[in-house]
Amino acid sequence: MAIEIKVPPLGESLVDAVVGQWLKSEGDAVSRGETILELETDKVNLDVTAEDDGVIGAIQRQEGDTVTVGEVLGTLEAGDGEPLADNPEAAPDPVAVGGSETETTTEPESTDAPGGPPAAQPATSAKPVAPPAQAGTPPAPAASNGDDASGGRAAPAVRRMAEEHDIDLAVVKGSGDGGRITRDDLFAHLAKAGQAPAAPAADQAPQPAPAAPVAQGDPSREERVRFSRRRQTIAARLVEAQQTAAMLTTFNEVDLTAVMDLRSRRKDAFKEKHGVSLGFMSFFTKAAIGALKAFPQVNAELQGNELVLKKYYDIGIAIGVEEGLVVPVLRDADRKSFAEIEKGIVELAGKARDNKLALAELQGGTFTITNGGVFGSLLSTPILNTPQVGILGMHTIQQRPIARDGEVVIRPMMYVALSYDHRVVDGSDAVRFLVTIKTLLEDPVNLLLEG
Repeated sequence: MAIEIKVPPLGESLVDAVVGQWLKSEGDAVSRGETILELETDKVNLDVTAEDDGVIGAIQRQEGDTVTVGEVLGTLEAGDGEPLADNPEAAPDPVAVGGSETETTTEPESTDAPGGPPAAQPATSAKPVAPPAQAGTPPAPAASNGDDASGGRAAPAVRRMAEEHDIDLAVVKGSGDGGRITRDDLFAHLAKAGQAPAAPAADQAPQPAPAAPVAQGDPSREERVRFSRRRQTIAARLVEAQQTAAMLTTFNEVDLTAVMDLRSRRKDAFKEKHGVSLGFMSFFTKAAIGALKAFPQVNAELQGNELVLKKYYDIGIAIGVEEGLVVPVLRDADRKSFAEIEKGIVELAGKARDNKLALAELQGGTFTITNGGVFGSLLSTPILNTPQVGILGMHTIQQRPIARDGEVVIRPMMYVALSYDHRVVDGSDAVRFLVTIKTLLEDPVNLLLEG
């Protein structure tokens, strides 16, 4: 008895998904719990697994199809993995596979002939091709019933050529065995109609045709790749942010000498004690929380005519993965130690790379931090993660000459950016928000006091 493979529950607020990659084909053996295919949602990808041992039966929904919860994707049947021989769709077309002009052909297609409806088709599904005519015997006359518009007298390649040049094969005289129509017959027909020169004679070497211009859709020059559901959602959210918020970006730079010195002194002991490295993200997360406490409107959300000031700090951490950017949320980050922040970020990043993030881990952030510096970005204007009203952009650290106490010194400097919704956050507050972050990072002892 076949088991239906259905779309599982997708999570809160999600009602549909897009069929991703089928990891198994029809006739493949699968074990209970083995992943069969992937489903793409707005937020995460989900694995659909086999409910029992068996083989994949009919696949009903293909890659790129939009499906809803409970919809049937295919069937799982009992078996040992042998191909499903009774699947009529799997049987090859003998004409398409063999390509021979003299082999048994399937029931011919019907093409409308001018001036009347298509002729009725014979009831049998296959018919033998007549043997070649004997010497001295005139060729058999062409069928007059319009059999597949060529009386079965043309190979598939010849029929395609006729379609390309809009030639009615019923009016073409065939010179091949049994009255079959050849490519030379089509060339002769085109030449007679003044549409193209006749085919070259057999004893004349054909001249090379001039190189045709490469078509714009030439697969060697272009490739079409399906836009995944997640990429579609990212695109829609970015456009929405640009269109619905009065977005503006302000910049500053931070001298990270003190942070780097502290990391250098404490990194070995920190890792030995906590089992995780002391990175920059914990410093910036702590500094961002300190600035959010000083400027609570940056940790808010605009809902209609009301501003919702949030007194908790769920910090979104932007993580780049193969299909695009995801922003899992570090809950109650203000209550976490440096070690807990680092462990939380490592865990979220691992889930993101393995495509194991749960939908709940991507919802409800109050403020976001994105680090383009890991890819070498020197400066950028991050786009808001709506409905949040602020996002902090980190960038690469560069050794640059700066003035300190009347002297030029070389320091590790980073440009930082704050993009904000100007409807909620005033420019002066945005500038002071970044100055607060700069102050906290340039004297990390302040992070302990703010915490």
